Amino acid sequence: MNVFTGIGRLTKDVDMKYTPSGLAVARFTIAINRPFKNQNGEQEVDFINCVAFGKRAETIAQYVRKGHRIGITGSVQTGSYEKEGRTIYTTDINVSGFTFLESAQKTQKPKTQTTVEAEPIQIEDEGLPF
Repeated sequence: MNVFTGIGRLTKDVDMKYTPSGLAVARFTIAINRPFKNQNGEQEVDFINCVAFGKRAETIAQYVRKGHRIGITGSVQTGSYEKEGRTIYTTDINVSGFTFLESAQKTQKPKTQTTVEAEPIQIEDEGLPF
């Protein structure tokens, strides 16, 4: 099973590109705090490289900016390439799903909320499972 789920903050804006065939490719990194502090009492952070394709890529690039929190699901994908005679190994999360945890408009004034009143629902105690 190859499944990743994480919540983190973008370390910089999404790098959005298109392949020659027109496929959208978004690359970004999220910072995820480790659930413990080191011996010096400092919070340690992991930086997770992510890649999304197609409509997912376009949506993420449109709505998420540096510092925004996002939830990511996907699979771990490893690879390698040669650079100056050295082999460079890569690890990315291939994004299959995401959840926006902050609004892209967080720096703007919040919209006014509208409250809709609904009819109360009658529930008998006998029908409750607890």
